[in-house]
Amino acid sequence: MDSSDMLRQALERAAVSSTLSDGTPVRMLAHGAADSAARQAGVPLRQAEIAALELGLVPERYLRNFATLDCAGQARLLRARVALVGLGGLGGHLLEGLARMGVGQIRVADHDVFEATNLNRQLLATEGELGVPKADAAARRVAQVNPAVELDVWRDRLEGQDFARFYAGVDVAIDALGGVAFRPAAEAGAAAAGAPLIAASVAGWTAMVATALPGELGLAGMFFPHGQSAATPAEDVLGCQPPALLVAAGLALSEAVRLVLGQPPRLGGEHGRMAVVDPATISLDRLSLQG
Repeated sequence: MDSSDMLRQALERAAVSSTLSDGTPVRMLAHGAADSAARQAGVPLRQAEIAALELGLVPERYLRNFATLDCAGQARLLRARVALVGLGGLGGHLLEGLARMGVGQIRVADHDVFEATNLNRQLLATEGELGVPKADAAARRVAQVNPAVELDVWRDRLEGQDFARFYAGVDVAIDALGGVAFRPAAEAGAAAAGAPLIAASVAGWTAMVATALPGELGLAGMFFPHGQSAATPAEDVLGCQPPALLVAAGLALSEAVRLVLGQPPRLGGEHGRMAVVDPATISLDRLSLQG
């Protein structure tokens, strides 16, 4: 008996009857059952969860993703490859959401360490993590949140052509960089890699999010058409408020899930627009990326 047969049999034995939150019957794997089946078959947990979903079995951790998602959609998330640069305020919350949704392969990059000024807004920043590399804290967090996620950690500063290598081979690229200095290079790198890029930015109470499909104008291209960023980032002048950050992260996460599932973006793409949200005034605008 090969590992695939062993895995299927172990998963079927572990299946139990349950219901979705609306009462719809479902065959479920209780928490830990997929991990046990993966160990028996000698395969990674991500592979075991995909196999379970292909059999119509829902791992308990994803039960509340249904019925917005179905087994095919959840399996597609687990097969997906997403690259996220920046693990600060935006990136930490985005990574958390991607892992909890069940995006199976995530590449992350951040060269920085946590400082006390990060404590007001960054999910991964705690008193115990001050002075610790953000990439290391991210790896520990993902392992605790969803061990099925396969994390590829880059700990070097990305510059210039590094972004094309970082975004190569992924389904969705995300720019959660602080400031603006490297955003034009990130946008150019995603375009060179042929990956749709979701860019999010926060300054004070304002959140901005846009999606650029390969070859299209994105957030950086609109603000810096000649590839040059402003000397002083707006967030350094206006600060960075948690409500705006959470809005931006939520919008970017929603776009990432849509793209992974093969759906058109709501921001950018043929819509050619970016979202600008101000939680302080409860305002939402969609502005043209075409100038």
